[in-house]
Amino acid sequence: MALKKSDLYSSLWKGADELRGGMDASQYKDYVLTLLFVKYVTDKAKSDKNSLIDVPAGGSFDDLITFKGDKEIGDKVNKAIAKLAEANDLQKVIDLADFNDEEKLGKGKEMQDRLTNLISIFQDLDFRGSRAEGDDLLGDAYEYLMRHFATESGKSKGQFYTPAEVSRIMAQLIGIKPSTPYSATVYDPTCGSGSLLLKVADAAPHGLTIYGQEKDNATWALAKMNMILHGNEIADIRKGDTIASPQFTTNDRLDTFDFLVANPPFSVKSWANGLENEYGRFDGYGRPPEKNGDFAFLLHMLKSLKSTGKGAVILPHGVLFRGNAEATIRKVIIKRGYIKGIIGLPANLFYGTGIPACIIIIDKENAQARTGLFMIDASKGFEKDGPKNRLRPRDMHKITDAFTKQVEIPGYSRMVPLSEIENAANDFNLNIPRYIDSSEPEDIQDLHAHIHGGIPNRDIDALDAYWTAFPSLRFELLRPLREGYSELAVEKDDIQATITNSAEYQSFNSATGDLVSEWWSGHREQLAGISGTTRPGDLISGLSENLLDSFHPRPLVDEYAVYEQLMSYWNQTMHDDVALVMNEGWDGAAKPRKTIEDKDRKLSELPDLVIGSGRNASKYKMDLVPPALIVARYFADEKAKLDQLSAEVESAAQVIEELVEENSGEEGLFADAMDDGKITKALARVRLRDAKREDPRSDEVTALSKLIALYDVETAAKKSVKDAGTTLDQATLAQYGKLSIADIQQLVIEDKWRATVEQRIYAEVAGLTLRLITRITELGDRYDKTLSALSTEVEVQSAKVASSLAAMGVE
Repeated sequence: MALKKSDLYSSLWKGADELRGGMDASQYKDYVLTLLFVKYVTDKAKSDKNSLIDVPAGGSFDDLITFKGDKEIGDKVNKAIAKLAEANDLQKVIDLADFNDEEKLGKGKEMQDRLTNLISIFQDLDFRGSRAEGDDLLGDAYEYLMRHFATESGKSKGQFYTPAEVSRIMAQLIGIKPSTPYSATVYDPTCGSGSLLLKVADAAPHGLTIYGQEKDNATWALAKMNMILHGNEIADIRKGDTIASPQFTTNDRLDTFDFLVANPPFSVKSWANGLENEYGRFDGYGRPPEKNGDFAFLLHMLKSLKSTGKGAVILPHGVLFRGNAEATIRKVIIKRGYIKGIIGLPANLFYGTGIPACIIIIDKENAQARTGLFMIDASKGFEKDGPKNRLRPRDMHKITDAFTKQVEIPGYSRMVPLSEIENAANDFNLNIPRYIDSSEPEDIQDLHAHIHGGIPNRDIDALDAYWTAFPSLRFELLRPLREGYSELAVEKDDIQATITNSAEYQSFNSATGDLVSEWWSGHREQLAGISGTTRPGDLISGLSENLLDSFHPRPLVDEYAVYEQLMSYWNQTMHDDVALVMNEGWDGAAKPRKTIEDKDRKLSELPDLVIGSGRNASKYKMDLVPPALIVARYFADEKAKLDQLSAEVESAAQVIEELVEENSGEEGLFADAMDDGKITKALARVRLRDAKREDPRSDEVTALSKLIALYDVETAAKKSVKDAGTTLDQATLAQYGKLSIADIQQLVIEDKWRATVEQRIYAEVAGLTLRLITRITELGDRYDKTLSALSTEVEVQSAKVASSLAAMGVE
């Protein structure tokens, strides 16, 4: 079976679970990532004779497998990894984790079992084809681990990782083109685990020549492993403090690069420690403040770019507006035209801090001719992901589209002229809210409407996007009342029906369906052609970009919301399906397989279909074609009959429940037959026998006889359901063997993928409709009663109260 991304993630996190408890996440990540590395290079050496990593005898993952259950497993694992490190000059890179550490892994049998289980988890993974498909499954798994380790490590130790979503945005912003050659250089002076560098290099068709520097020894080791795991074995990653001891220099001058990306530590107070040679970084700008290193890093980056170099840097918002020395530096940078744009990001996005940050886009090419900065306030586009916030695919695409196309969107993005930034009111302050008002418009209560009635036209006009899509609907829902005010033309209970039954709404829905059908049909042949040479990234890119283009001219619907529906389904399901088809072909991927059951290794899969019962039951997993799809297409009548039988069981059970309820209690007819408030068929029979002896014509005998008869009906109905279910399950399993490739493609491409994506897009449109219904209803309720009407109602109620009090003799 092909290795699925979701299964890989699950296995890797099981590895972390084996270690959790004995050490902090920032420590156990080293063990999991080291084994991931050893397993990967071992598999790669088997499939690639030209692999740059030499796997020596005694230093492979296969050797680690032989240590399982060994009393000296920890020491033997250390020695095997040491051999691999020595053969590839990776000492102090892959051998930092001590697999014989009793304080972290336990003593004796505890260590033996823990490491045996850990090795077993990795043993099931197969990375031999992980990059052949052009989709970096292993790299994504590494990112998955980095993200989870960073989350669990907390604020103090989570700075080694830049969220992958932010990295992808930065790669798009710095101007890498299809023509960018591999010889172009990219540099990250604070590279952490290297993920940001790799995302940028991946944006170039043939990759880039990678350079990076990292201060922390353990994180530098992570970066070295990360480069190898991503097929960038020759990346130049050096160790040291970037400010005090930059490693990329020539004759006391900083080396320069074509591209630069960085996520330096925020506001470092000790940035100048050990600084002797400034390498001209501060010349012409001024020295950054001693207790804040943000501009020290930014000036280092400016100095490290070629005259046409481009870069993207993540920094706290303070660099945009803080005064004194930083204001002086900022003014010089702006005047030189080096800043091309600024993007404000959501808060709580990064692992080392919860404060919001921004991306500063640097472009030295034609800097002197720059007349403005392009600003984006993307602070509100995110989703919650555990303790952190996370950018969604729609947020990422909207940012890159707005910036690369220089699209001005009210409340989101605009080109800010330098003259506006330089004027006396702003004085080179780049705080984004000065230039973009992204606040939500206030929902103002209209006193005149409360007094005299009517809905303010101002509130109705605010729904202009809906009236553009449904021009006549406004006049079906509302009619003029007086100057500046309208009233409902329908009853409030009829608002929803008026909207959904309108010809314009029906036409809009129909056109949306036609658009989706046309888009999908245009890619049907491409999807049917999925094979071992398919590049999943290119496949989903073509699908999603075409979907965006299709919905862009549509009124009302947000094309990025539609895009999100496709991308979320791709990440949840479609990517794994495509990987299965690529590795096993359509027919192979669709074949049922027995579930994996291994009690010793704690492996158990939830089956999709079970034939038989008890120990003789056969449990099947259908990875590509779920049984429900087979049933819906080939056995709809049988399923309808099964549903009817199930309904009869429920009906019989309900009648029994009502009869028991009716005759329960101390005085009830079933009182003598009940045990602990319940009455079973067996109890009813025993009591019926005794009751007949006492009085064969009693009401109790009649009721008990009726109950037993109902139990018999229920039992027969349950048997019918079981028999029909068994027959349907057997027919469903047999049907898999009859499927042609065309049948499989119909089931997967149309019944599974298309149906799900269509359903999600329709749900998006339905959500828009619900918002219109809710808003019109809200406005109708808000101004439904005038002040005069309310006053009259108060007077009427007051009179009723006074009358009641008088009747009681109260004055």
